[in-house]
Amino acid sequence: METIYGHLQGLKPSQIKQLQRLYHQRLPGDRITTFEFAQRLAAISTDINQPVCAYVNRRGQVIRVGVGTVRQTQIPPLELPRYGAERLSGIRCIATQLKSEAPSDAVLTAMVLQRLDALVTLTLSGGGFERRGGGATGYVKQTYLAHLVPHPEVTWTVSPPLNLDVLSQQDFLALVEGLEEEFRREYVAQQISSEHDRVLLVGLMTNHLSAQRFQDGLLEVARLVETAGGEVLQVLRQKRPAPHPQTVVGEGKVQEIALAAQTVGANLIVFDRDLSPAQVRNLEMQIGLRVVDRTEVILDIFAQRAQSGAGKLQVELAQLEYMLPRLAGRGRAMSRLGGGIGTRGPGETKLETERRAIQRRISRLQQEVNQLQAHRSRLRQQRQHQEVPSIAIVGYTNAGKSTLLNVLTNAEVYTADQLFATLDPTTRRLTITNAETHKPLSIVLTDTVGFIHDLPPSLMDAFRATLEEVTEADALMHVVDLSHSAWQSQIRSVMTILSEMPVTPGPALLVFNKVDQVDSETLAFAKEEYPQAVFISASDRLGLETLRQRLAQLVHYAVASN
Repeated sequence: METIYGHLQGLKPSQIKQLQRLYHQRLPGDRITTFEFAQRLAAISTDINQPVCAYVNRRGQVIRVGVGTVRQTQIPPLELPRYGAERLSGIRCIATQLKSEAPSDAVLTAMVLQRLDALVTLTLSGGGFERRGGGATGYVKQTYLAHLVPHPEVTWTVSPPLNLDVLSQQDFLALVEGLEEEFRREYVAQQISSEHDRVLLVGLMTNHLSAQRFQDGLLEVARLVETAGGEVLQVLRQKRPAPHPQTVVGEGKVQEIALAAQTVGANLIVFDRDLSPAQVRNLEMQIGLRVVDRTEVILDIFAQRAQSGAGKLQVELAQLEYMLPRLAGRGRAMSRLGGGIGTRGPGETKLETERRAIQRRISRLQQEVNQLQAHRSRLRQQRQHQEVPSIAIVGYTNAGKSTLLNVLTNAEVYTADQLFATLDPTTRRLTITNAETHKPLSIVLTDTVGFIHDLPPSLMDAFRATLEEVTEADALMHVVDLSHSAWQSQIRSVMTILSEMPVTPGPALLVFNKVDQVDSETLAFAKEEYPQAVFISASDRLGLETLRQRLAQLVHYAVASN
């Protein structure tokens, strides 16, 4: 039975039957519409006193009939037969409207979101009559033809009012083939100009966030995207009391995101917060592009950065644990599940197979992580048996921990002005002068993975073997990037993560790095707030001798208190 979409309340069975009969109509492939079809559509719309939309594919078949405006009856992008920036969807819409005026911006936006081949708007005369032997006439007052245009500053074009006879004679195939050729040229030019993911970043400011915290978080996600190899083309913001349970942002903002993504040529939408699997599915269905959240961007960076076998193991575990709840709903994409012969069964079976395979892989990886924990524990016991004190270097990502380890121990760890440039822990020996005996003292420095605000739980769990280096160390060296505008909130984020660890870490020395990039006012404020801290510049080797002396005092205190 043919489905009629939209507002059907109050319609008589005979009227619904008339709407269903539209599915049996067939239009010529080279014509936008015919006089007879347009009049038939307008006659039904006049009878029910509501707008009616018919969606037609390039073979001239009516594939969707809806009661309501184009926006109310639109096809979700993921249900369109084809969707992409380089071409049109292969569907045109013939719609009626009760008012005698050009189509509104809301209607034209719906055309853009669906990337329709064309939109024909029929304005009603308010009257008309049925011809003897079938057919209708006199129901259409005038028509408008709208379509997309491949222009950076103009999204669509709308014709002046046209006579229905003139419209029905237009060559439809020549129109869409010419448009698609232009879209293809523009798309290829965009692809050549950028090899990266073209990202539209979306930020949501809720009541519990201050304006400064929201802005800092948005800038951090933009840095994460760039670190992952993406290019942020545009940032959209919305302020609302709490996230929308289905789509995070409001319905109007979802439409704005979809429109902006098409305008700037984005191929990826990134949100500044974690999204539930249902929210991702709903957003992708309505926008027609891949949607990822902050955690997925971080996981992608970790996957790129992991060099050692242990790091790759932990990253894979975190990715699988993140992916598992997000498999639901992919069954349809796997086998195009629907309601008909040959469309039942295999998709969901494949989904269940994949879910079981992932669960088995997670179990195996967790066993390997446990073995890794045991191995690292044995190494720590050896060091403790040899009575070598250990200090773990902790801090926010990109604070300069690896640079500091390099200048202190000549470790040659990879460094870059990027978030999570170093992922795998590196342990090196450092010889300092004992604070009490003034004799040489060997200590072990371990560079750990950088922390970040709201570190994803899946990463905390997967990296527990690495983070145990922090909890088992005799003391901590907390490195802070003083040149960062949000250095105070970064200190709080690191302290929060440390406080959530199962074992309370040892005493910590606060080390402010990058003082060469800081104005005197900020430096004076930090010294007043943290009088016990050490102020250095690892890259310029400033303050390192003071740091060594303070490390010797820290080790003496940590060992004496154990």
